[in-house]
Amino acid sequence: MGFYDGRLHPSPLFQTTNSPSPYGAYDMAGNVYEWVADWYQWDYYSVSPPSNPPGPLTGSYRVLRGGAWSDGDTGFLRSAYRGPNDPCDRGISYVGFRCARTLP
Repeated sequence: MGFYDGRLHPSPLFQTTNSPSPYGAYDMAGNVYEWVADWYQWDYYSVSPPSNPPGPLTGSYRVLRGGAWSDGDTGFLRSAYRGPNDPCDRGISYVGFRCARTLP
């Protein structure tokens, strides 16, 4: 999708005109924010290790990445975007998660 197009819900996976990434993954940004395990700290990258930072040990908010179907500002629609969200929020249509595993 890439930006708010008037829908009142996320697009079904594989239903957009997006092409897959070089790794064959579809719909990596712009449909729903991706809920990640990291705690949010606004200035964390200024004090974090330069390679693969693990995130703060505690916090009040969790990190969301990637932008969502409801965003009017395309600046949020990139995988590097990170923002805070209350981990107690439930039933919000612009947040999802992605199952992942480490390759052998």
